[in-house]
Amino acid sequence: MVGIEKLTALKVTRLSKPGRYSDGNGLYLQITKALVKSWIFRYARGTGEHFMGIGPVHTVNLAEAREQARKARLLLRDGVDPLMHRAEALAKAKAVQASNKIFRDCMDEYIKSHKESWRNEKHQKQWEATLVEYACPVFGKMHVRLINTPLVLQVLEPIWKTKTETASRVRERIERVLAWATTQGFREGENPARWRGHLQELLPKPSKLKKVRHHPSLPYGHVGAFVRLLAREKGIAARALQFTILTACRTGEVIFAKWNEIDLDAKVWIIPKERMKAHKEHRVPLVRDAVTLLERLRGLDPVWVFPGAKQNRPMSNMAMANVLERMQRSDITVHGFRSTFRTWAAERTLYPKEMPEMALAHKVGTEVEEAYRRTDLFERRRALMRDWAEWCSVVQLTQGQGQGGDPEQQTPPPGTQTSVSTPEFPDASRAAGNSPPNRSTSGSTSVHDGDSMNHDEPE
Repeated sequence: MVGIEKLTALKVTRLSKPGRYSDGNGLYLQITKALVKSWIFRYARGTGEHFMGIGPVHTVNLAEAREQARKARLLLRDGVDPLMHRAEALAKAKAVQASNKIFRDCMDEYIKSHKESWRNEKHQKQWEATLVEYACPVFGKMHVRLINTPLVLQVLEPIWKTKTETASRVRERIERVLAWATTQGFREGENPARWRGHLQELLPKPSKLKKVRHHPSLPYGHVGAFVRLLAREKGIAARALQFTILTACRTGEVIFAKWNEIDLDAKVWIIPKERMKAHKEHRVPLVRDAVTLLERLRGLDPVWVFPGAKQNRPMSNMAMANVLERMQRSDITVHGFRSTFRTWAAERTLYPKEMPEMALAHKVGTEVEEAYRRTDLFERRRALMRDWAEWCSVVQLTQGQGQGGDPEQQTPPPGTQTSVSTPEFPDASRAAGNSPPNRSTSGSTSVHDGDSMNHDEPE
């Protein structure tokens, strides 16, 4: 201890030598070797000596430090340890803060702590979007400790029978956020969003309600006419839709495509497993038409094949759907072209059924069969995709050819001419009317007029 006389505000400012300077009644000014000044209260309790920090000089002045020391002495007089009293007060304050934690804050913190383990940014956005749309309007601003079963049902019941798959995901995500909140001490008790032994007694089983979701698709006999019109649409999104049709890939796989995944010389696009629904790397053979399209996009962005409006970002998830809307084709969806491809392969080719399934990156056979399958049939799939590109390159003159319905009602979209057909993909490898291997050509005829699908530069 360096000094024993009473301190003054001026003296506190001027003192610079490391040590402890007493103000009396247990209050000390402490100066460290780094010349950091702070207040401490020294007291004896039981057989030991204790020091309680009061705060740094730059935030606690001399008068405030004396008042804090006075309160500590009063506690000691009443038999209360000042340090224990402070710890209990902090614990109570944290408990109050925890009890006031709202669901939206818990949701944000859960997403932040888990997003690194999720497949991609799209998954994170879906996670947040579903909760913001369905859960937050009901209890987003409510204290998480107050969320109960009736509130969870208020979220789920309106969509449980009409949007069963979405509702199931919302329920699971609410359950996870509430479980996280419980482990963090923000709530207690059972999880009101738990399915087993709880909500399963109150809601119908999803499998009993779930219906197969069919994406409206274009009859395969109309693909050539459609792509002829698509070729006249300007912009990156239209080119992305062309590429989607040629590769039969999912929207998310296309919009997040990067140049380092594509080898134009080898004519292959390797999609990493992190972006695949089946969590398995997928090799996509690129036909000449797809390669030509990519070559024309090569200089637009160093990273993204289909760059978006925002710098350093890929194209929007809705961009291709907007192209369909612009073309006044609200009767079909982007995902529906995968169904079109699948039906075409089944009805117009002799390829084994697993070939188009593998092209679509679907699981084929049992896990054991997959384990013993040594190849992804890449070269055979390349031939399949060449045939598909050729089919897409001509407008079919429909004569009784259908796709699961009355051929007479499968009229081409307005504005197309069925008397003349167009090689919309300029590198189609075979002339129309020549039957390629594995394809039956009965029921339709076609001719070319020399037009090119890729006649306009991307914007």
